[in-house]
Amino acid sequence: MQMGLDFTLVAEVEELVAGVDEVGRGPLCGAVVTAAVILDPNRPILGLDDSKKLTEAKREKLYDEICEKALSWCIARAEVEEIDELNILHATMLAMQRAVAGLHIQPKLAMIDGNRCPQLPMRAEAVIQGDGKVPAIAAASILAKVSRDREMAAFELIYPGYGIGGHKGYPTPVHLEALARLGPTPIHRRSFAPVRLAYEALESLTQV
Repeated sequence: MQMGLDFTLVAEVEELVAGVDEVGRGPLCGAVVTAAVILDPNRPILGLDDSKKLTEAKREKLYDEICEKALSWCIARAEVEEIDELNILHATMLAMQRAVAGLHIQPKLAMIDGNRCPQLPMRAEAVIQGDGKVPAIAAASILAKVSRDREMAAFELIYPGYGIGGHKGYPTPVHLEALARLGPTPIHRRSFAPVRLAYEALESLTQV
């Protein structure tokens, strides 16, 4: 367990604290997924860390333990259409608001991974690289990533040939090549440049 991930980070705050994180800002397709978690200090969860630093098996195990032991948790999202309409930053803030609103216990403080906070009805604090420092944010990062990864695995079956289950929608060479060859799917974000270019290429072909 990392030294940085210790309940003493929030021990001086005698109030309920929610950790909030997102997954999926960078991909070319799929929703941006967020989670909010209020951990129970009396039921600590060993091994919490930034979800990107954990193996898939470890994330899956911790996902179940977080859902079982947390005082409250909520997974929320902003859809592709909302990302295209609002832009990815504002869609992410909206998804974070939904995650916090979905908690059945209202926290007194929301600790947000990153350098920006959404508008919330309680005090909010941005923590840069918080998923590697604050247990509740690490827990939120795990719930969000496991949830989104499962969704990408399902989309692999619906839209074969893109490798979505492997790259999770990120703009890897495999994904970009498939996008150029097969064209965009309904889950691709039209506002992202590679997808917009793919749509433009399709339109130019239909006009010939």
